[in-house]
Amino acid sequence: MGKAIKHFLQFSDLSVDELQYLFSRTALIKEKFKRYVPHHVLNDRTLVMIFEKASTRTRLSFEAGMQQLGGAAIYLNTRDSQLGRGEPVEDAGEVISRMCDLVMIRTFEQSIIERFASRSRVPVINGLTNAFHPCQVLADIFTWVEKRGSIKGATVAWIGDGNNMANTWAQAAESLEFSLHISTPPGYEIDPSIAAVSGARLTHFDDPMQAARGADLVCTDVWTSMGFENEDDVRKQAFADWRVDADMMAQAQADAMFMHCLPAHRGEEVSAEVIDGPQSVVWDEAENRLHLQKALMEYLVLGRLAEAG
Repeated sequence: MGKAIKHFLQFSDLSVDELQYLFSRTALIKEKFKRYVPHHVLNDRTLVMIFEKASTRTRLSFEAGMQQLGGAAIYLNTRDSQLGRGEPVEDAGEVISRMCDLVMIRTFEQSIIERFASRSRVPVINGLTNAFHPCQVLADIFTWVEKRGSIKGATVAWIGDGNNMANTWAQAAESLEFSLHISTPPGYEIDPSIAAVSGARLTHFDDPMQAARGADLVCTDVWTSMGFENEDDVRKQAFADWRVDADMMAQAQADAMFMHCLPAHRGEEVSAEVIDGPQSVVWDEAENRLHLQKALMEYLVLGRLAEAG
């Protein structure tokens, strides 16, 4: 009897102990990468990447990451496969998982990835859904850990849309015991039932300036997420006061960091002076997707490894 399959469909799928292991493992893998030391722990293994939503960072970080681990990555777009022609998701899970060692899916509905995983023989990773973006928040928190140490007890401000990123930060706050200040325009609030959190570590603010006050980390995202483009004009009006600019960052701690999962629209959700300024760590965040996801793939396939790797 083989070991139980471990999926990563939302942030809460990993325990605190597993998260800490992943962060330490990511640091090791990144350090080896910087020294050009091979880390081919997934030699002859195959990752299948299924995309229903377009991507730059997710595809590049998973594809390059799998190659750097010694394996191969295969790109499938639902437009070019039977999935886009109405094949049941469960059937796709059965077939695809018999031909590879890992599956990453970037799609719209969370139920699609859950249905696929329910029939998959190999680990399934959420590369983004409308409900969650767990790999991004893992990389964001690793970026914090790399620069500041433990995030426990810190205050994170989420300014903007109550979207998949906000839901995932809410789960992270519960798991890792930090405070999350959330400020969204009316009608764009986080839905605690989607995030499946108690809300004990969440504080909602009508005024984004109040949410940023005293924060150690300020995060935002685009005002119009993928799939909501028809709402763009309405959202630009609704979100006008939720731009992270120098005045808002001045409300946070003097050494507060700024994060954005990218792509960013300067002059909309964030001013150029903030995202291109000294408090911004967005490029480190983007790079850390690569290393964090290598640690994640390694863990899901092989389990815990000795620290030397």
